Amino acid sequence: MFSSRQTALLILAITAVVCSRVMFSLFNDPEGPNLLVVMGMAAILYFLSLAAYIYNPLETGLKNLVLTIFIQVLLATGLYFWLS
Repeated sequence: MFSSRQTALLILAITAVVCSRVMFSLFNDPEGPNLLVVMGMAAILYFLSLAAYIYNPLETGLKNLVLTIFIQVLLATGLYFWLS
């Protein structure tokens, strides 16, 4: 389905930003999430999931992408509970 590796990396970047934004939106902050903090956390989520995406020799294609998105969601959930 994903013939280009760039498409998968773009999808990972978008999901990292979404997960980071949702994570910081759930905190009880009257001012809302700071853009710099959201992008910093998105970069952390992206590079951690990128390592999982690149170094997973067992899965290819769509299975690897879905597994990596699941890893991003788990990382964001764990960081949310750790920071709150």
